[in-house]
Amino acid sequence: MEEIASVETGLPPAPGAQRYLSLALANSSVALPGGHSVDLLGSPAAANEWLSERDLAPAGTDLREMCAGQLRVLREQVRALFASRAAGLPALPAAVSALNDALTRVPSAPLLHWDDTTGPYRAAPHPTTQVVEHALATLAADAADLLTGPDAERLTACGSSPCNRFLLRHGRRHWCSTRCGDRARAARAYTRRRAAD
Repeated sequence: MEEIASVETGLPPAPGAQRYLSLALANSSVALPGGHSVDLLGSPAAANEWLSERDLAPAGTDLREMCAGQLRVLREQVRALFASRAAGLPALPAAVSALNDALTRVPSAPLLHWDDTTGPYRAAPHPTTQVVEHALATLAADAADLLTGPDAERLTACGSSPCNRFLLRHGRRHWCSTRCGDRARAARAYTRRRAAD
């Protein structure tokens, strides 16, 4: 599920990203050392791959740039909400509105369909335009659940610059990966050595 992120960024999934799709969404744009970055939603094909790996869209869905753009916009709003929660600051009203808009854009129940051969069944409609709306609603609901649930107290930003990922803190750990933790410890040791000299 998260192997693509691992290959492209060199980082394992942040703690909690396998449990919360919204955390994986927030971390789909990664700032790397040396001014580099990776955007796992940077193109319609990449966004489609990201969604299909998480069972949020059928494989081979022909997403357009507008749909990929909607996903990136939701990501930024989710990141803003996570940053507010992690810092203990009030949320931006626009971010709350964007999340609520995504939540209410699609029907909450699968619709009734009737096949002449097999009879009635319920399913969510999935023409290409609605695939993204259903994915956005699912991601928004996941973010709302994380922000209002018991794990919200553990939500934090990675404490290693320039990393911009979020994670669910375990104990005192404030880093999304061993690599970020090593980088932060090395920076502190360097600062102590310079101060001693």
